[in-house]
Amino acid sequence: MKEQRIESILWSLRKLGFLTRKQIQVLHDLGGDRNASRVMKNLEEYVSSFRFGEKIYYLNKEGRERIGSKKVLKRSNQFRHYIMRNDIYIAYKCPKTWKQEVKMNVKGIVSIIADALFTDNGRYHIVEVDHEQKMSANRVKMQKYRKLMECNVFEKPPKFIWYTTTEYRRKNLQNLCEGLDCNIFTVTDFH
Repeated sequence: MKEQRIESILWSLRKLGFLTRKQIQVLHDLGGDRNASRVMKNLEEYVSSFRFGEKIYYLNKEGRERIGSKKVLKRSNQFRHYIMRNDIYIAYKCPKTWKQEVKMNVKGIVSIIADALFTDNGRYHIVEVDHEQKMSANRVKMQKYRKLMECNVFEKPPKFIWYTTTEYRRKNLQNLCEGLDCNIFTVTDFH
């Protein structure tokens, strides 16, 4: 059982990149904070961690070798983007069809990379994390998504899920998504 839990946590880190202790607790039913800390302490051989309000974990060389992962992650400001994206993954009950960094394009017309994408009842859900980018970049993204919709890339209109940092940014995103099915969350919705 212990080995199975270790493998399971390592696979989550492989799939999702950086995870907070709380996210690991939820994903793997680790119970209280004490137990989760104990379990993660036992994984020190396979994971690296740092503190940013709470402990953030990611696979180290031994962890990558144990589960056959080639992707090397280093601590950078990008970790917040991963953590926010993982909040959405957990909030939507860990969709089986979840894929990260998905390129969508119509050759010669439009191309965009979604932060994440999953389907639910045959409908695409497009996840975008607005952590530190300029609102003008978000405007361009939404123009590209509208172009994809005009090109009939989706059978059903997709649902957009945005996750941003402030109420002010949420309002700006609501304006950009006018006329589209969209959920916009802020950090306070999850923490």
